[in-house]
Amino acid sequence: MTLWFDGPMAAFDTETTGIDVEQDRIVSAALVVQDSAGARPWTTRWLINPGIPVPRSAIDVHGLTDDHLQRNGRWPAPVMEEIARALAEQCAAARPLVVMNAPFDLTMLDRELRRHRAAPLTRYLENVPLCVLDPRVLDKHLDRYRKGRRTLTDLCAHYEVELEGAHDAAADALAALEVTRAVGRRFCSRMERLSPPELHTLQAVWHAAQARGLQAWFARSGTPEPVDPAWPLRPQLSAAA
Repeated sequence: MTLWFDGPMAAFDTETTGIDVEQDRIVSAALVVQDSAGARPWTTRWLINPGIPVPRSAIDVHGLTDDHLQRNGRWPAPVMEEIARALAEQCAAARPLVVMNAPFDLTMLDRELRRHRAAPLTRYLENVPLCVLDPRVLDKHLDRYRKGRRTLTDLCAHYEVELEGAHDAAADALAALEVTRAVGRRFCSRMERLSPPELHTLQAVWHAAQARGLQAWFARSGTPEPVDPAWPLRPQLSAAA
C-alpha cells in the first residue's frame, strides 16, 4: 500500500510585493504536480503585473522588478481565476495541496480573488474538499523542541532537500513538496496511519496551538503581537483592501 507521503501531491507557492496579506499583491505563482515520490513533476507558472510598484525590499528577495513585470506580467484578474481553478482541479483529483505557511499564500490568493474577481477562494473550492499539507506546521508539531528557525531554507537544510533558486515560486513549491515527503518518512511511525484529510484537520488544531505559544512568547519578550490562529486560510477583515 502506498503511504500518503509517497503518493500524489501538488504544491503551490507565490512571490509577492510584501508580507501584508490585506494590502500586498502577488507577482508570481507556481503549481507543481507530482504523481508519486520520485516521479517527474510538471509545473505551471504565472507572472503577474500587480498594478502597483514593487518595493525594493521585495525585489531584493525575488528579483522581479517593476520593468520586468510590466513587460512580461499579465493583468491580475484572469490570472487569479486561472490559479483558483487550477487549485480546485487538484483538490477534485484528491491530490493533497502542499503550501508552506499556508495562511500566507492562500490568504494572499483569497484577497486577490476578492479584489479582482469579487469572489473568495472558497467559492472556487465549494464543491471540492480542500486538503492542505503545510510542512511548517507538520515539522513544528512533530519536532517541536528543535531549536532554530523553520523557514523553507531551514527545513530544506534539516531534511536534506535540495533547494535551487530560492524565492522562485516554482523552486520553492517543489522544495516544499519534497520537505513534506521527507517529514512523512522521518516520522513514519506517527504518520503512516493518517490520511491527508485527517492531517488537514489535525493541522488546524496544531497551528492554533502553535500560534498561542508564539503569542505567549511575544508577551514574555515584552513585544505583544497578535498571532492569527486560523489555518489554512485567514478570515477576511472588515478593512481589507
